[in-house]
Amino acid sequence: MEQSTPSTMRAIAIDRFGGPDTLALRTLPVPTLAPDEVLIRVEIAGVGEWDPFEREGGYAEMLGRSPQFPYVLGSEGAGTVVAVGERVRRFRAGDRVYALGFLNPKGGFYAEYAAVRADLVASIPGALTLEQAAVMGGVATTALRGLDDTLRLKQGESVVIFGASGGVGHTAVQLAKRMGARVLAAASGGDGVALVERLGADAAVDGRKGDVLAAARAFAPDGLDAALLVAGGEAAQRALLAVRDGGRAAYPNGVQPAPEARPAVQLASYNGEPDADIIERLNRLVASGPFHVEIARRFPLAEAAEAHLALGRHHLGKLALQVH
Repeated sequence: MEQSTPSTMRAIAIDRFGGPDTLALRTLPVPTLAPDEVLIRVEIAGVGEWDPFEREGGYAEMLGRSPQFPYVLGSEGAGTVVAVGERVRRFRAGDRVYALGFLNPKGGFYAEYAAVRADLVASIPGALTLEQAAVMGGVATTALRGLDDTLRLKQGESVVIFGASGGVGHTAVQLAKRMGARVLAAASGGDGVALVERLGADAAVDGRKGDVLAAARAFAPDGLDAALLVAGGEAAQRALLAVRDGGRAAYPNGVQPAPEARPAVQLASYNGEPDADIIERLNRLVASGPFHVEIARRFPLAEAAEAHLALGRHHLGKLALQVH
């Protein structure tokens, strides 16, 4: 490890699973570096929609894990490489990168430093700012897993994206357009509709107040080819009614209530875990033209609890923590 790296760092950690009040600013050791890892000085951490579930112990219970406390959350972030493990060749100190590290046993990105496997680290694609890349990783890989790996969306097909103005949704709108699909975006509120229209959706409807089923039938009179549901509820169920027989629908695990579809529609749930392949595919799509990452609010690291509360309130796109 380089001499310029301190031995301790500020981090938001929990000593037990629970509510936002468990998040506390702590001084912890800087993670040690394995041969296949990169040590990143974190500047911005993304606040994931799934972070409260992790904070409450949901993933630990689901996966049968017994994590070590103090426990540092944060599955996405960006900053500067300060050291690399002896087997790492793609990066060196000084590189500006973004990274993913879902359930990283060495601690997440709610900290001044994070040690991440090199295959989950990438250069910042296209014209994205470091801040945009920091908060994009988790949601955009989740969107691409749904659109490409699960739905296998093809050029010219019609797709409804429900929850289109949220973190996963607003990246999914742009990725689906780059894959050549026709996109109906069901967004949240008038500001959400305005956002997805700016992002290139072919049509948009307010998923809270509008008639999603009527909008879908007007958009695809013979039925939608596909649906990506990144939010659940009654309106999401109505959107599924517009999918044609033989069509496909997908939702990330964790969407509540879990959608249900008639037998003629292939419905699949999926996980959004990152790997080197999905990050490479994502970077290629993002770099192919202007790509927008909406950041609703930035919070100082010490206000992580307030950021978690804000996740439950209406907002567009993503929330961020300013670490450095």
